[in-house]
Amino acid sequence: MVEKFSREENGYNKEEVNKFVDDVIVQTEAVINRVRNQQDEIRSLKKELEHYKKIEETLKSALLNAEKASNDIKQNAIEESKIIITDAKRNASHIINDALIRAEKIEIKADTLERNIITFKRKLKLIVEQQLAVVEDIEELDLKD
Repeated sequence: MVEKFSREENGYNKEEVNKFVDDVIVQTEAVINRVRNQQDEIRSLKKELEHYKKIEETLKSALLNAEKASNDIKQNAIEESKIIITDAKRNASHIINDALIRAEKIEIKADTLERNIITFKRKLKLIVEQQLAVVEDIEELDLKD
């Protein structure tokens, strides 16, 4: 806003000029104060922004660490499951082999028992036949007497 001052004999009206200067000083001080306040606010917002950037970096780092830990846990679980499966297969093979060996031993024992029974039957039959022959001999002796 451009001011026009009234003229007096030695120049412009001093009161108008002084009032204008006072108004300019007040307005300039207000602008300076506003600029200072804005600069303070900018500094404060920059600090706050920096704080949030640090928090963001911390959160990113924590997230990456959590993701890495999760992947490590997952990998460890996969490896452990493979080990468990391998051990289970090995144990199953041992169990099967042991069972086959026991079954073979039982089969051998059963065959031996069967042969022994057959032998026992033959011997028993032979003994019975011999006893029968003795009985028949005794009967013949009794009849002849």
